[in-house]
Amino acid sequence: MIQGEDIICISNTTWFGEYTKSTVQIMSRLAKNNRVVFVEYPFTIKDLLFTFLGKQSCPAKRMLGISNRLASIKTETESEVYHLVVPPVLPVDFIKNDAIFNFFFSINKAVYLRQIRKTLKKLNIKNPVVITAYNPFYGLPLIGKLNEKLNIYYCYDGIGTRRHGKRIFQVDEKFSKSVDAIITTSEYLNKGKLQMNPNSFVVKNGVDFPVFGKFAKSVPTAKNNRKKVGYIGSLDHRFDIDTVELAVNSLKNTDFEFTGNLRNPQIKSRLGQYLNVKFRNAVAPSEVPELLAQYDAGIIPYIADEMNKNIYPLKINEYFAVGVPVIMTPFADLPEFSKMVAVAENREDFAEKIKQELQNDSVEKIQKRIQFAASNSWDNRANEFSSIIRKFLKNGNN
Repeated sequence: MIQGEDIICISNTTWFGEYTKSTVQIMSRLAKNNRVVFVEYPFTIKDLLFTFLGKQSCPAKRMLGISNRLASIKTETESEVYHLVVPPVLPVDFIKNDAIFNFFFSINKAVYLRQIRKTLKKLNIKNPVVITAYNPFYGLPLIGKLNEKLNIYYCYDGIGTRRHGKRIFQVDEKFSKSVDAIITTSEYLNKGKLQMNPNSFVVKNGVDFPVFGKFAKSVPTAKNNRKKVGYIGSLDHRFDIDTVELAVNSLKNTDFEFTGNLRNPQIKSRLGQYLNVKFRNAVAPSEVPELLAQYDAGIIPYIADEMNKNIYPLKINEYFAVGVPVIMTPFADLPEFSKMVAVAENREDFAEKIKQELQNDSVEKIQKRIQFAASNSWDNRANEFSSIIRKFLKNGNN
């Protein structure tokens, strides 16, 4: 693990929230031996307004400078991270005209850069390692502006048009070619990045095994008990409703529970009509392990499309850490799980695979899953991440 470095994380997520974030997990562990500044997701004036109206939640007082924008927070791994909230920026993603977009986004860049520079000065940080986590729009204009010794692009998902439109592809490519190195979370994603930058590596997602392991089951649920199949995560556009509905309708004697932020209302409107289906609101990450342990099987029903091929789901290792079998749609090629996960060939096979996993679970299989998850802990992943950074620091990429 690297030690004594100053790390600035240009994040595209919030630190706090309803689900586990790989960026937060990695930064928490790097912060044990380094000084880490986590730059919070850049909230807009629209986010601020919606917070005042009670429709959203963002750190309004810190955004406006009423409370300190920079705060020291304790992580779940007992490290400390500097958490920075930038002033509100302009909502610009809806602007179609590139010239107009660039004009207003230049204002956002100036606000963002100014706040980070003030923070570096306050903390007396002179030559940081910059890690841009899936945020090329803000990462690109910061290159060379922070006197950084190393610039890493942490890319944990495929690039799509849902938020930024088609302009994201050009920005992402330019940024990928400009950084010293790229760290991705899947082999498929890495293949694309290698075409833009030869210094592209893979550090896959992990699991907080010490926490999840406390709730690991030792034996399958009794054969005559009603079984429960669960899903925890965002209920969004990636979710394959057709495949799941067929399984729900086919397995009427099995309960299905879906927990997460409902971003696609069609999921609930279609599945909620079945008596063996229950929906739960999103829970805090600390509540996930105990909830997962109540399931007899976990599902990852993503649509098999070009975008989802990039995904290495966090859920796999979390399900395994509590001993639960996993059934997934064929949305991504994950060879390391080929002997561990049941991958459905089609919609009908998804229901059949669930049925088989529920019937054929065993103590031996449960132990294998738990042991597999233990090797994929976030501590191990953070060490891999750190080794890549160390390599470039030794080679003098500054």
